[in-house]
Amino acid sequence: MVIKPRIRGFICTTAHPVGCAAIVNEQIRWTQQQAPLVIGHRAPRDPGNVLVVGGSAGYGLASRIVTAFGGGARTIGLSFEKEPEEDRTGSAGWYNNRAFDRAAHAAGLYARSFSADAFADATKAEIAEVIKSDFGGIDLLVYSLASPVRTDPDTGVLHRSAIKPVGRTVHIKSLNVDKGVVHEVDLAPASEEEIAATVKVMGGEDWERWVSFLQQRGLLNPGFKTVAYTYIGSELTWPIYWEATLGKAKEDLDRAATAMRRALGAIKGDARVAVLKAVVTQASSAIPVVPLYASILFRVMKDMNVHEDCIQHIHRLMRAHVYPASAAPPLDAVGRFRVDDWELRDDVQAEVKRRFATVDTGNLMQLSDLPGFRRDFLRIFGFEADGVDYAAEASPL
Repeated sequence: MVIKPRIRGFICTTAHPVGCAAIVNEQIRWTQQQAPLVIGHRAPRDPGNVLVVGGSAGYGLASRIVTAFGGGARTIGLSFEKEPEEDRTGSAGWYNNRAFDRAAHAAGLYARSFSADAFADATKAEIAEVIKSDFGGIDLLVYSLASPVRTDPDTGVLHRSAIKPVGRTVHIKSLNVDKGVVHEVDLAPASEEEIAATVKVMGGEDWERWVSFLQQRGLLNPGFKTVAYTYIGSELTWPIYWEATLGKAKEDLDRAATAMRRALGAIKGDARVAVLKAVVTQASSAIPVVPLYASILFRVMKDMNVHEDCIQHIHRLMRAHVYPASAAPPLDAVGRFRVDDWELRDDVQAEVKRRFATVDTGNLMQLSDLPGFRRDFLRIFGFEADGVDYAAEASPL
């Protein structure tokens, strides 16, 4: 069959297996061209063992690629994927995982990918057994999970997140990416129940549970590190992000990191939240104002030669913050790694704010990088890869 993107709103329901593999391999080649990283410090020449929860796309996939092909690490990736059928494609993550595993095995690297509910204790037990039998322990756990729902393993209650303001109705400028139309929307505030549910799904509870589960079983190596990814962004996005339900959940990551640093003291471990830059993801495309802000931001950062894609950004995080070669990395007042420093540079933000104030449908293409945003969105699903014949027949299997 000829596989084409089938987009509904901010969701693409198809993925291209050949394109997904091409984009994974493109990121691997870029990583191999960089200076090598040192992952883990248990023994000389030991490349370390890494678990990435939410490792099939975006920053999570980049974390597997950077640690494996940049540092030689043995990696386990966990995500929840849709398998393909003869007449229906699987999820992009399903193809990404297989492309990563093929490339890793060809390079002589240990790699295993699992598809399961990361929130479930049964999944944690399964992964723990693999770590015990194959490694004995891990050196790094990257938590990069993005899910709209979570079933609490203790109560069995299903919690559903909500992307809403807190405390007030917000009137804000937004963008219809498909039509290229700038418009304004009114967003009603979340209820207390919606705020609590969002924290349950997207906060630090499950990250903390993963680390505690593995620590209780003696599966964290001395000097173990864990990092969870968050976004703070500009004040332009705060009304629907940092000051909204999502921000409440992200604040809970800070709570979890502080608690885990105390718990990991016995093994000289560390837990940090890493604040990353804006990129195009399926999740971010669903958040009002973010596509418009990101489209303008990308144009400004590219013009100033400070734009990074996922793989470049995570490589800088690992090299300069998680595993720095010499001096301890700088932390903000809350103890986070700040890799959003280029996005929040005064000159970048001043220009973004100037453009945001005047952007409308008529001047959108002059002030933003909407074509780049659209291309990045399609690449999430394996489309727009260089060198792939999208008119050719391809099997979903």
